[in-house]
Amino acid sequence: MTQNTTTQPHLFCFGFGFTASEVARQNSDWQISGTTRHESDLDVAVPGVQKVLFDGVSGPADFDRIADTVTHILVSVPPTEAGDCVCSLMATRLAKIKSLQWVGYLSTTGVYGDLQGGTATEDTPLNPSGARGQRRVDAESQWQAAAQIYDLPLHIFRLPGIYGQGRNQMVSLKNGKAHRIVKKDHVFSRIHVNDLAMILSASMKKPNPGQIYNVSDDFSAPPEDVVTYAAELLTMDPPPLQEFEAAELSPMARSFYSDNKRISNDRIKKELGITLRYPTYKIGLKALSERL
Repeated sequence: MTQNTTTQPHLFCFGFGFTASEVARQNSDWQISGTTRHESDLDVAVPGVQKVLFDGVSGPADFDRIADTVTHILVSVPPTEAGDCVCSLMATRLAKIKSLQWVGYLSTTGVYGDLQGGTATEDTPLNPSGARGQRRVDAESQWQAAAQIYDLPLHIFRLPGIYGQGRNQMVSLKNGKAHRIVKKDHVFSRIHVNDLAMILSASMKKPNPGQIYNVSDDFSAPPEDVVTYAAELLTMDPPPLQEFEAAELSPMARSFYSDNKRISNDRIKKELGITLRYPTYKIGLKALSERL
């Protein structure tokens, strides 16, 4: 599928949430469409964005009407036990779009499982620790098989925790929902949504079908350190430290501590020419604090 530079790019987002909204903001000169699960959301206007209803059971009713103009597809809808609904419902329809230049699937670094503090590159074997990670592995395989069968220009992005305006540890502290859980030598990786959207935009403008990208900032860190710094920026006392073994956590919250790894971001820098705006959580949170 060749790029047609004479027409306005049209990005269609399956799942118009936190990340897709930032991608749309950074590409405001593009035509943008995005799906929502609820009819009531169709009445909430987002400037420059055409909303389409998609319940995950059947394809978007309005998709065929606009499909001929779509040049880029971004998929952020999470898979279920039944698989990836977007791939199942839409792969054959996407194959018919002659203008399609790029398909981006947002996966997770959870596909690597626990590396006991080691570093994951895109070539690290996939070994998820739990059911959620396995669903992502299965979804990646589903998309890769569809890309091969239907000649889709697929790109996979493996994401860590995402933070940004309105979604960060300062917000959690203000809402009384932040915790400082300590697990010896445990680190997480993260990415500012602004940098994530910049990375996706760079790939959309420089397609390399079949490629996989790890996405993260430059500094993996213990989660309790992030909360402590966020509290410092707010000039408030941080919540007390809690040992992981004794902390009262939901099964989902506890599952986040099953994997301990760092993420290599060399490929996004070398191939896409990325210079991160927020290479560490301190730089990212400091910038966010200045907008409070």
